[in-house]
Amino acid sequence: MSDIAERGYALPDVLVSTSWVQQRLNDPDVRIVESNEDPLLYATGHVPGAVEIDWTRDLNDPLRRDYLDKERFEALMAKNGIDNDTTVVFYGDKNNWWATYAAWVFLLFGHENIRIMDGGRKKWTDEGRPTTTERAAPAATTYTAPVRDDSEFRAFRDGVMKHVVEGKKLIDVRSPQEFSGERTHMPDYPNEGALRGGHIPGARSVPWAKAVAEDGTFRSADELRTIYQDGAGLAPADDVIVYCRIGERSSHTWFVLRYLLGYPNVRNYDGSWTEWGNLVGAPIEK
Repeated sequence: MSDIAERGYALPDVLVSTSWVQQRLNDPDVRIVESNEDPLLYATGHVPGAVEIDWTRDLNDPLRRDYLDKERFEALMAKNGIDNDTTVVFYGDKNNWWATYAAWVFLLFGHENIRIMDGGRKKWTDEGRPTTTERAAPAATTYTAPVRDDSEFRAFRDGVMKHVVEGKKLIDVRSPQEFSGERTHMPDYPNEGALRGGHIPGARSVPWAKAVAEDGTFRSADELRTIYQDGAGLAPADDVIVYCRIGERSSHTWFVLRYLLGYPNVRNYDGSWTEWGNLVGAPIEK
């Protein structure tokens, strides 16, 4: 598994190397999932056999701002050849922003047999590994999901407000300009509706990309502890909420804290700044 086992992660098995994935391209017990920000990338070439799960089309409710329900999740899994025992390996662009986001949604439905391909789409292509433009069409399966459980991994605005009042730990993973209120969105991205800039009171600024090395792989556990524990004052026993703009960048940090550092109590606030920046009367700091 490359050097992953040597990096000191709390749960190293959840991270797999590009070579591990290539060796299992024809494994019927493994389903590779590509999830990107850019919906055009999959068609230009992807890991052979990988199915595409699009965050807007496939993971969200078509009407409400929420995720798909039990029945839609079951249908999505069945269509993509995933059963309850399948090992699902996620990867994608943006150093696995959307891969960790999709994995987080899967975990809301109790599908714990997940992996993230370290380095994502960039590392796979940089290494010259095989790609195809042929869209995968796996045989349909039967999948049985529980009702989605948001209690363990997901935070909502009332819970975040309580978190603020109690002085618990919050990590804002956006850019420093978003954190300061100079911007209400990322550079070169549209404003997704936030009327106010700034950050949630008490939050510490730790941009998500600090967790990633130049080649797109995750930094070692020691490096991550320097960033989050020494730099941001977190401790493994803390009750932590992470957020960004719509929950995708913060899912990346959630994955780092939960799986690579082993923090047992970390939740992703997917409402994030597009919700908090619009809440009437919500406290904001700059």
